[in-house]
Amino acid sequence: MKDITEMLKGILEGCILEILQSGQSYGYEITQTLRELGFDHVMEGTVYTILVRFEREGMVVSEKKQSDAGPSRKYYRLSETGVKERRRFWKKWRFIKKRVNRLKEIK
Repeated sequence: MKDITEMLKGILEGCILEILQSGQSYGYEITQTLRELGFDHVMEGTVYTILVRFEREGMVVSEKKQSDAGPSRKYYRLSETGVKERRRFWKKWRFIKKRVNRLKEIK
């Protein structure tokens, strides 16, 4: 779908938190997961920018690990703060979804 970049910005952060909920991952792998889910327009640089901010804000912790396929990779996992932020995201998502669906049903 074209021209959804603005709508994706806030949602993308929640999606990344959700991906990390299932375990540690690195930027390229997160980008690929998002693309497999249909977020075709998500750029790897965007994901890394979010991860760096998450790390600065204490929502994720990182660890460099040697890769079998080249240089070491920086793996990210949720911190307790990130777990709480993920919960807040889904609470906000349910709130917005409910209201948008009600609006859609108005005749």
